[in-house]
Amino acid sequence: MRALLSGRASERVRASERIRAVGPPVAAAGVALALLSGWTAAGGAGRQHPVEAGPGWLLLPTAGGSTATAAFFTIRNPGDVPDELTGASWEFGGRITLKRHRHQGASGRWEPVAALPVPERGELAMSPEDADLMITSPPALRAGQWVEFTLSFRHSPDLKVRAEVVPPGGRRSG
Repeated sequence: MRALLSGRASERVRASERIRAVGPPVAAAGVALALLSGWTAAGGAGRQHPVEAGPGWLLLPTAGGSTATAAFFTIRNPGDVPDELTGASWEFGGRITLKRHRHQGASGRWEPVAALPVPERGELAMSPEDADLMITSPPALRAGQWVEFTLSFRHSPDLKVRAEVVPPGGRRSG
């Protein structure tokens, strides 16, 4: 009987030692979970902010030249969640294609893409060397004219922006 009692006492001592050994890490994990939950609930983690863009520019098609042109914008994402430009339209209607230049050594080619990434706390800076909005069969445009676009995103609401028509070689900075 005495052996049975000492066995139970021994088990209680070992259980008590295990609780003392794992108690602090488990308590620390619980506190960390509570703090992270509060931080997330207060909007501190993974904040989604709508993307922003200033005025862009639109390349004036050359007379007798191409039947397409391109528009360029710099889109900023102030949030902690990446977004994507998924489409665009403009005041004249017609087809607008998102496209990106794919570099292959010293050469490359343009190809349509389904979306253009706008990284968290970063920007998508469209340029003739990287990405743009290709516009097929644009109406007659004139240098200095302002044109309205609507940009569509995966997570952010649609964004209305304007672009100034500029002649080849007359690209605005920014």
